[in-house]
Amino acid sequence: MGTVIAGGHRLNAALTPPLRTGAPTVVFLHEGLGSLAQWRDFPARLRRATGCGTLVYDRWGYGASAARPGVWPASFMHDEAVESLPAVLTAAGLQDPPVLFGHSDGGSIALIFAARNPGAVRAVVTEAAHVMVEDVTIASIAAAAERFAQGGLRERLARHHGTNTDSLFAGWSGAWLSPDFRRWDLRPLLGGVGCPVLAIQGRDDEYGTGEQVAAIAAGCAGGADTLVIEACGHAPHAEQPRAVLAAVAAFLERAATSSAAPPSAQPL
Repeated sequence: MGTVIAGGHRLNAALTPPLRTGAPTVVFLHEGLGSLAQWRDFPARLRRATGCGTLVYDRWGYGASAARPGVWPASFMHDEAVESLPAVLTAAGLQDPPVLFGHSDGGSIALIFAARNPGAVRAVVTEAAHVMVEDVTIASIAAAAERFAQGGLRERLARHHGTNTDSLFAGWSGAWLSPDFRRWDLRPLLGGVGCPVLAIQGRDDEYGTGEQVAAIAAGCAGGADTLVIEACGHAPHAEQPRAVLAAVAAFLERAATSSAAPPSAQPL
C-alpha cells in the first residue's frame, strides 16, 4: 500500500488482507509517540492468531508521514477521529466495519470514532487509553519532556520519526501539558459507544491508573470487557504480547457473534 492521502496529508501505511473469508480488518492506532514501525511484529502476530486483515499507519506528523509543524490544539485526538481516520479508512478501500485497536492516545481516538460513528465499527480494543486527565499522566509527560531535552529520548524517537521528531514531540507534549487540556474528558461521549469493547491496561502503567479502564467499562453503552495485566506498564502488546494476543483473539471471537444494536451517536 505504501501511502494514503487523508485530510490532504500524505500518510505512511501498510495494509494486509484477511487470512480467512469474512474476517474483519484490524486498524492499529499508535500511541502519542508511536508509529507504524513501533508496533514491530505485533500486527502480523495478531493476523496469524485471528485471521484478520491489518491496517497500520503513521498519523500526520509521525514516522514517515508528512510533517506537522506548529502548535497542536487540545482537540487533536478529536480532530484525528473526526477528520483523518474516516479519510484513512476510505483511502484504504475498506468495505466492511473494521476493528479498531488503539494504544494510549490511539485508544482514545478509537473510542471517539466509535461514539461518533455507531454501526461503523465492529469492535474496539484499547490499551492504556485515556478518557480523562489524571495527575500521574501529566507528571509522566512532564518527565518525558525532561528526558527529551536531555537528548536520550530524542535519540530513541528519531530512529522511528526522523525529521518529524522535534515537531512531533513539541506538538504532542505541548498539547497535553497545556492548561486547556486539563478540561479534556471523553466520559460524556462514551454512551455513544455501542460496539463490543475490550479495555486493556498494565497494572504498572506510568501514564494512567485503573480508573481509566473502570471509566470505559462504566461509560460504554454495552459496558466493556476489561483486562488488567500484572507486571506490565504502558505498552501491554510489547511487554506481555502472549497475554494480549490470547485476550484479543478470544474477544474478537465473542464479538463476531454479538448482535447488539448500537445507540445513536452522542454529540461531541
